[in-house]
Amino acid sequence: MIAILTTGGTIEGLDYIDGKGKTNSNISIKDFLTAANVDFEYTIESVFKKDSRAINESDREQLVSKIVESDALKILITHGTFTVEDTAKYIGKKDLNKTIVLVGSFILGSSADTDAPFNLGYAISSLQFLKPDVYIAMNGQIFHWKNVTKNLETNKFERNE
Repeated sequence: MIAILTTGGTIEGLDYIDGKGKTNSNISIKDFLTAANVDFEYTIESVFKKDSRAINESDREQLVSKIVESDALKILITHGTFTVEDTAKYIGKKDLNKTIVLVGSFILGSSADTDAPFNLGYAISSLQFLKPDVYIAMNGQIFHWKNVTKNLETNKFERNE
């Protein structure tokens, strides 16, 4: 079974205004999974709905608590791309002995040309093959929490040199 923890972000079709307000979304992670006709057991829990620029240490600790409380050994976390690497590093340092993949999207999940379904599918596939640790799945690649950065010029994630 895969436990999916959601935190907001563009992958959920939430558009943040000045990092504070958000527009309503008519899409959910469950909608993507239903449309893909997936055949695996999963649970979905919304931990919070925030622009990732507003996520703080208290939020990250709440996320860690949800991971620890879960019986699942495979955890997928949807997250905004602005600070996903910070959250991955925070969780990675906890050494939780579970396979944890964080994923987001650059284009609103509610947009016709969104990268959300691809990123979500790629993350779920990767989650099933990776060894216990913390990773980010973006741009068709897997990044280890100790070796990832977001390039703001290209809007892609890269390995640290």
